[in-house]
Amino acid sequence: MSSRLLLIVVLFGYTLAGCFSACSDPEPAKEPPKRDYIKRIAGANDSIPVAAAQRGEVLIAYADCYTCHALEHRAKGPAFKDIAARYPVNKGYISLLAQRIILGGSGAWGNPVMTPHPALSKADAELMVSYILSLK
Repeated sequence: MSSRLLLIVVLFGYTLAGCFSACSDPEPAKEPPKRDYIKRIAGANDSIPVAAAQRGEVLIAYADCYTCHALEHRAKGPAFKDIAARYPVNKGYISLLAQRIILGGSGAWGNPVMTPHPALSKADAELMVSYILSLK
């Protein structure tokens, strides 16, 4: 009976050792490379008047922007600082981004859909964009 018990213990030991060697990872897990989702657009930057940026900041505070955006980290939509990092500061991009706020859209930052804001005037949307782009 003791040889039978010894045989069971030895077989159990081999089984356990085989499981540890098969289940253990000899290499530490490699961290996947970070993907830069910003995709910067080249272009010269104009200056943004401080008063325009301040008015845009107030408009954003009273709008629903923070439902989907945050200042420094990606939420449902991109962070405001990531938007500022992507786009050059010039009248063309300020106008384009203001139109995107008013009309809504998707695809520029992945799958999230930006809700349209048709009640927002083009001038107010441009002030909001001016604030966002001033965060560079």
